[in-house]
Amino acid sequence: MKAHSTLELEPRHLSADTRPTPQALWQRYHTTTESGAENDVVERYLPLVKTVVGRVAMNLPTQISMDDLHSAGLVGLLQAVRRFNPECGASFETFARVRIRGAVLDELRRMDWAPRPVHERAKQIQHAIGDLEQHMGRLPDESEVASALRISLDEYRRWLDEVRPVTWIHLDALMNPQGSDPSTNHEYIADESSASPTENAVRDELIEVIMGRLKQLPPMQQKVLAFYYFEDMRLREIAAIFGVTESRISQIHSQAVLSLRAFLNKFDSTSPARALETRS
Repeated sequence: MKAHSTLELEPRHLSADTRPTPQALWQRYHTTTESGAENDVVERYLPLVKTVVGRVAMNLPTQISMDDLHSAGLVGLLQAVRRFNPECGASFETFARVRIRGAVLDELRRMDWAPRPVHERAKQIQHAIGDLEQHMGRLPDESEVASALRISLDEYRRWLDEVRPVTWIHLDALMNPQGSDPSTNHEYIADESSASPTENAVRDELIEVIMGRLKQLPPMQQKVLAFYYFEDMRLREIAAIFGVTESRISQIHSQAVLSLRAFLNKFDSTSPARALETRS
């Protein structure tokens, strides 16, 4: 996949003393029609693409083309530059990370890289968690899920390792439980500059539901998700904090994400947010 742009993205090797400030770049971008203004802004934030692609790639098979993901990330960055509204209050870095990550995930889904058995196993776990919660009135722990699947706890944790790549993607696609629509959440929600009242209401409802659900997760799962997705920490850093292996942190993450998906599947069947899935 190639970025459709006339931008020249080779670094200009400017020294730290001669590089213009971000504020100066944005001011020039918004006040001039010079063709190089957009390129300068994109070039300034190229490290964001490398960072986002690198984090996603940590959990992917080696056969995935990093060049394709980087190209997708560049497209996301370019879209972020063109759509960013500084008056909305969010920082550009935060806005751009969402756009870049969304573009990379779209490219991964287009590749359809995950084998079908991996998806099927993830669904088995997800359904088991949902059924157990419905019967017990609370979130099941790992041993209870393993028992429902009629496997040992060690085998269940091996399953969590197997589905790990799928769950890293799924946290960004919670509104598409069937996996039939090749779009991610950021495509369902319109830009701040053009969002409709209905889409804003659905987004606010979804955020409220997810936040409420996160508070119901076991403390360990809450912390792992918070450290990884909100504190931008790597798995090995999180593992060091808790004094466990990186693999164990990955298993906890997978359990948490599949639990979120199981809950949202049930929520979507009675929620106005279900309207977003009419494309599926």
